[in-house]
Amino acid sequence: MKALKIPEATIVRMSVYSRFLEQVDKKGIVTISSGEIAEGVGVSPAQVRKDLAYFGEFGTRGVGYNVKDLLKHTLKILGLSGKWTVVVVGVGNLGSALISYRGFRERGFEIVGVFDNDVTKIGKKIMDLEVMGPEKMEEIIKQHNVKIGIITVPASAAQEAANQLIKAGVKAILNFAPKVLSVPDNVQVRDIDLSTRLEILTFHLCMKNA
Repeated sequence: MKALKIPEATIVRMSVYSRFLEQVDKKGIVTISSGEIAEGVGVSPAQVRKDLAYFGEFGTRGVGYNVKDLLKHTLKILGLSGKWTVVVVGVGNLGSALISYRGFRERGFEIVGVFDNDVTKIGKKIMDLEVMGPEKMEEIIKQHNVKIGIITVPASAAQEAANQLIKAGVKAILNFAPKVLSVPDNVQVRDIDLSTRLEILTFHLCMKNA
């Protein structure tokens, strides 16, 4: 599988499919059609089949997909067959909320370290995790073989936080800071700008009412 040739929108939908399949599996449903998946997640049946076709052949024509098998395949495709350790840099309101979010653990992400350079926060605990200074970052990342870091610091501190994470061995960063990060080619970065997401919503609301 050459992931670079797969549209990122497809990967996003695979994540949505896996969550929907988890819900269906909990209801005890054994088989499901592409049409039922499509209706459940809000896309077309053709889109479901196209997305799955990137990764192989699943299901039986006229019968559908085995829910447990398809769920297992989607989780494997997303790299969620095992556990991923994660660290968070920045324990302000947003960082604290992310650290407290139980959904990460349910999907296989375990936060093993939280860091901040504010001396008034160092030593305090959030969800049984002690806030540490940045000087401890490399030790924790190497100890737990962390590959993913989450940045929730102000924009002015984001690049420095990214540099520290990369130096310690992190290969993927989820960046909530409103700052474009400069990273090596072998490091994956995804930016989450909450204001931009709200602006997309206001755009569609205005277009709808125009």
